[in-house]
Amino acid sequence: MSPHRAGAPDSRTAAAGTTTAAGTTDPVPDAGTDGTAAPPARPERGFARFVTDAFEPKNWIIALTVVVGWQVAGLTGVGWGLFGAVFAAVFPVLFITFGIRRGTWADRHLGVRQQRLVAMVFIISSVLTGTLLMVLLGAPQAMVALIAAMVATLVVLMAITVAWKVSVHAAVSAGSVAILTLVFHGPHPLVLLPLVVLVGWSRIALRDHTPAQVVTGALLGALIAGSTFALLR
Repeated sequence: MSPHRAGAPDSRTAAAGTTTAAGTTDPVPDAGTDGTAAPPARPERGFARFVTDAFEPKNWIIALTVVVGWQVAGLTGVGWGLFGAVFAAVFPVLFITFGIRRGTWADRHLGVRQQRLVAMVFIISSVLTGTLLMVLLGAPQAMVALIAAMVATLVVLMAITVAWKVSVHAAVSAGSVAILTLVFHGPHPLVLLPLVVLVGWSRIALRDHTPAQVVTGALLGALIAGSTFALLR
């Protein structure tokens, strides 16, 4: 018979939220924006989680590379877009998934800042490799510019993440809208701005980021991705 009474708390699980993969306790200061435990579940948190997962960076990247590729060079452009997406989205997701299974990462969105930095090194290397291959293989200049814009954005975000956990979700979503606006030569893609705001809200509602981290990420994403794409295409 178990030495614990039915319904009594189990001391082995008392610190479950602060136990790392190595078996040591860690307060995980980046679990919430202020270092405190996550708030009790509320209905809007379920919707916020759905938005965060549905519009995570890899989904924006895959959609962006396909749409831009089609606009630039039809089916050939789509092929180049998917090629770039393998390095910008697929390989990073596989890397993160492998880390989660090994217990290296706390979650797929890399809420712990130190873990996010390690993953960013791999992601930047992967995207940079994809960019170089596209140049060597003769991809359309606009497609090379698109992937290069992702590299530039990631480098800046990583530099900031050393000291502050800026929102990658906000940066990628806003950067995507900025690039689409340039590709379609008009304001029509700006109808997606409410979606960017919704993504930012979800990160705040889940307490993964502060409003300042979300706004900064969105502004940097739009500025860096948009300007890099405009200069290189």
